[in-house]
Amino acid sequence: MPEFFNFLKPKNELENQGGFPENHPYIPEELWIKCPVCKGVMLSSDLMDNHKVCPKCDYHFRIAARQRVDMTIDEDTFHEMDADMSSTNKIDFPDYEKKLKSAKLSSGENESVITGTGEICGEKTVIAVMNSQFMMGSMGTVTGEKITRAFEYATLHRLPVIIFTVSGGARMQEGILSLMQMAKTSGAVKLHSDAGLLYITVLTDPTTGGVTASFAMEGDIILSEPRALIGFAGPRVIEQTIRQKLPKDFQSAEFLLEKGFIDAVVQRKDMKTTLARLIRLHSSNDKEVSSDECL
Repeated sequence: MPEFFNFLKPKNELENQGGFPENHPYIPEELWIKCPVCKGVMLSSDLMDNHKVCPKCDYHFRIAARQRVDMTIDEDTFHEMDADMSSTNKIDFPDYEKKLKSAKLSSGENESVITGTGEICGEKTVIAVMNSQFMMGSMGTVTGEKITRAFEYATLHRLPVIIFTVSGGARMQEGILSLMQMAKTSGAVKLHSDAGLLYITVLTDPTTGGVTASFAMEGDIILSEPRALIGFAGPRVIEQTIRQKLPKDFQSAEFLLEKGFIDAVVQRKDMKTTLARLIRLHSSNDKEVSSDECL
């Protein structure tokens, strides 16, 4: 047989030795993270030090609710409310119990939102943080109840409310009971507003569906993280309905800012200071907030 037909693989001395040679540096895969936008690879520790924002393209990775609380609320000031509340299968939707159990295990939380009180650069506030790791932040009856109770507490104690939203919409496994939370939370927002109190929403990626159509867009001031997807129905659904091609970057935070739908796009590293300044601006405390104060 001619030589060029010899397809035998050359022997490699490193093969079949059960691993790398002793002098070969071994780096576990979990130490590295690849950015889904720019495809850049970075150390996980570097990403965490940068508030889980890609240093190359500024992509804001999704973060868990507890991480968000830690980034926003002053150390040792957060007091959780209604932590033991969790959803049940009220309409006997098939396999809903399994989905709830899986969501609790994967997120470590009882529900898709965490509520409580805390201080932001010394300013006391009520905060609610939705969690994408729990059924994509879907809004069920307990989600709506916890947010409503947070507003009622804030109204009673005359405190501002900050809500970080992230949601795929209403939870279909709870049917009309889920959709009713849009009206219930909106009613609590109205009572809080009638009391002359401040409500700030921070929209993160993605904020869609019934959450967008209710409390997410009812804030006195509406902020967003860069590149967040914000809308009611998805782009493909809209295009199929109106039979028109949508503009570039449609439903992105930057597009909505240009159209006046939101008030500002704020970098994650600047969010805590921005929120503190807004709270002080709307309170009797007119002391300026410094970046050092928020560290």
